[in-house]
Amino acid sequence: MNAASNERFWRPVLGLAAAGNLINGLWMLAAPAHWYWNLPANVPGSGPLNEHFVRDVGCVFTLLGVALALAATRPAWRVGALAATAAFSVAHALVHVWDSARGLFPAGQWGVDLVPIYGTAALTLWLLGRATREAA
Repeated sequence: MNAASNERFWRPVLGLAAAGNLINGLWMLAAPAHWYWNLPANVPGSGPLNEHFVRDVGCVFTLLGVALALAATRPAWRVGALAATAAFSVAHALVHVWDSARGLFPAGQWGVDLVPIYGTAALTLWLLGRATREAA
């Protein structure tokens, strides 16, 4: 692939990833109770609302969103931003696997988590691999 086609791939992909992280993170920071009750992912199934904790995690999503937005137009940022995003996404997915396996989540949570949790982890790992190969 040439540099122009790489940019045609990366800018929209990283722009969408940045937007998703920023929207989620800013929602968590601005209205943690609203996020907790209205995110279509059965967050209440994981335990009672802790607004401080929701805001803490909102900081992570917001910072990843900023890094991904910078990476959309700055190729030198891509591997680092995607490595951070993939590390968080995979760790987050492993926590969901562990908590589902030990019965913390209600039955059927695997299906709820399939795309937003496990799919995001797989996608960010794939994107990291691609960015790493292109940077080499």
